[in-house]
Amino acid sequence: MKITGSVAVITGGASGLGRATAERLLAGGGKVALLDLPRSAGVEVARHMGGSALFAACDVTSADEVAAALEAAVAKLGAVHVLVNCAGIGAAEKAYGKRGPADLGVFTRVIQVNLIGTFNCIRLAAAHMAKNQPNEEGERGVVVNTASVAAFDGQIGQAAYSASKGGIVGMTLPIARDLAEPVRLALGKQVPFPPRLGRPSEYGALAAHIVENAMLNGETIRLDGAIRMQPR
Repeated sequence: MKITGSVAVITGGASGLGRATAERLLAGGGKVALLDLPRSAGVEVARHMGGSALFAACDVTSADEVAAALEAAVAKLGAVHVLVNCAGIGAAEKAYGKRGPADLGVFTRVIQVNLIGTFNCIRLAAAHMAKNQPNEEGERGVVVNTASVAAFDGQIGQAAYSASKGGIVGMTLPIARDLAEPVRLALGKQVPFPPRLGRPSEYGALAAHIVENAMLNGETIRLDGAIRMQPR
């Protein structure tokens, strides 16, 4: 999907990864809706970004608040084409330590924000994306989730954070399949979305990004439209 003319909703958009993503998309000709907590710097950040940016206060764990924020984004910016999930929290606490058993409330809150909050935003944003007219590739929208190395290599005290990020990794493929068009014909049609084989230009685009992004190292990236080949 082309960034120019697209509308992106970014959770945690008032700072950190979310703000940096918003700035990059704006520079590419897109519009952005920053979803963040009321106490965040969202109002000031959106004002600084100009007329192509909107701040909508919400807690990602609240169905009503996220729904209202998305409606506000559509009302001002016209649609939802992209969702980038950057909202998240962390906690450092051993399952059992000097203070005794871990606080179950802390564990629950991290899962609620990072994992359930991500799913909440996906399901509600997808309802708006489904109303979009498909582009030449058949795309109606794009969802970007944020996991962490802790999903695979969690450190001591990171049980809650690692579990939340591992959950994001685990649900991304089935959600991609949920939202894909139900086409199954030739090999290219076995790709959930888009239902075709990859193009050299798409490989080149990813290769260029890998070259430019210094933090991308020691990782395997699947560029396959979520296809999972059968044994035969």
